[in-house]
Amino acid sequence: MTTPTPAPVHVIGAGLAGSEATWQLVSAGVPVVLHEMRPVRGTEAHQTDGFAELVCSNSFRSDDAMYNAVGLLHEEMRRCGSLILRHADAHKVPAGGALAVDRDGFSAAVTAELASHPLVTVERGEVAGLPPEAWDSVIVATGPLTSPALAEAVRGLTGEAELAFFDAIAPIIHRESIDFDTAWFQSRYDKPGPGGTGKDYINCPMSKEEYEAFIAELLAAPKTEFKDWEKDTPYFDGCLPVEVMAERGAETLRFGPMKPVGLTNPHSERRPWAVVQLRQDNALGTLFNMVGFQTKMKYAEQVRVFRMIPGLQNAEFARLGGLHRNTFLNSPRVLDPTLRLKALPRLRFAGQITGVEGYVESAAIGLLAGRMAAAERLGQAIVQPPATTALGALVGHITGGGVADTFQPMNVNFGLFPPPEVPERQPGQKKVKGRDRKTLYAERALADLDLWLGRREAA
Repeated sequence: MTTPTPAPVHVIGAGLAGSEATWQLVSAGVPVVLHEMRPVRGTEAHQTDGFAELVCSNSFRSDDAMYNAVGLLHEEMRRCGSLILRHADAHKVPAGGALAVDRDGFSAAVTAELASHPLVTVERGEVAGLPPEAWDSVIVATGPLTSPALAEAVRGLTGEAELAFFDAIAPIIHRESIDFDTAWFQSRYDKPGPGGTGKDYINCPMSKEEYEAFIAELLAAPKTEFKDWEKDTPYFDGCLPVEVMAERGAETLRFGPMKPVGLTNPHSERRPWAVVQLRQDNALGTLFNMVGFQTKMKYAEQVRVFRMIPGLQNAEFARLGGLHRNTFLNSPRVLDPTLRLKALPRLRFAGQITGVEGYVESAAIGLLAGRMAAAERLGQAIVQPPATTALGALVGHITGGGVADTFQPMNVNFGLFPPPEVPERQPGQKKVKGRDRKTLYAERALADLDLWLGRREAA
């Protein structure tokens, strides 16, 4: 007897989270109607109608699974059959120890795979307001740029005031316009990373005098003005505009994205006072983005000020920086442990709208939402990932671990994990800390994840 096909789950939004949720559902045999409003209705930040478009950086950050929490999350997602990580790996570009991707090739591959899947029906157009009652299982993965009608409807259900923050975008520069008599290729400490060679970044050096002049102009340049209703909206600290960082002190950038450590200028024996780095943005290596240079300067001022950087005096910009407003839920208050809206459980939320920050974290919550919705649709028990894993720590934080009264978006980090058991120290033995302690977190997480997935081999 043929098993009947389950009723479809509706996924609203084909960004990183929605695409990953869709993949997890169809991988479990559950059909999906994937709703994407672009190009029928655009957003302030997107430039294409492709799925999983990366609107800010092209970096998924560190790929080091043993010493970095986001690298650990990468590995956990790979073991869970993540669509996003598979295509990120297939379209990686050199980025030192980070996993960065050719954004166009990556988005095109995700779009093609989902659009051609027999269990996926793509519907283009905005879902305005609450989804129809007939949709008994919905994943809302509309991201930080949720349409106003849907955001207002959800806000009305929760009784919560809207929470929002500003996110900034860094400029992208044509490689051929960079002066390599001044700039050079090198990763910090010559670290190669995934798909890299140890010479993955373009470095533009500054003397003390050049740095001080640059900071002065950065601070003086006209900036984008906020609307009255936006003025009390905070920035997310992980994506601050470069000029906001500079306002915190003249040396802030020199000890942040412009730090000169781990680099050797082949054009001069004099150590740079500060260094601007650019990271490859596409597979051809023709476009490079300015690392840490998200900005709210007006367009003409961006060109003028950034051309003060040695090596970029003739820079041609493929895209200038910008600023957009993001929205997220007070998830610890309004979501249950399976990411469902307490006020309307047929709605499950995923991605950045849940209050996680970062591409990988957004996709990870999509992965979990898709698995949870699939289990629910198939009549199976929903088993939460262990709190000792990156996946478990992240979803635990947004659905209860975070303090509702002060909840703000957060990247994955080892502070969200329960502390690992540390072997009792013997006399004269050093305390386990730093990289060794991070290894304990990572090894425990991957072992517990394999148990959760039911794939751990018998000893």
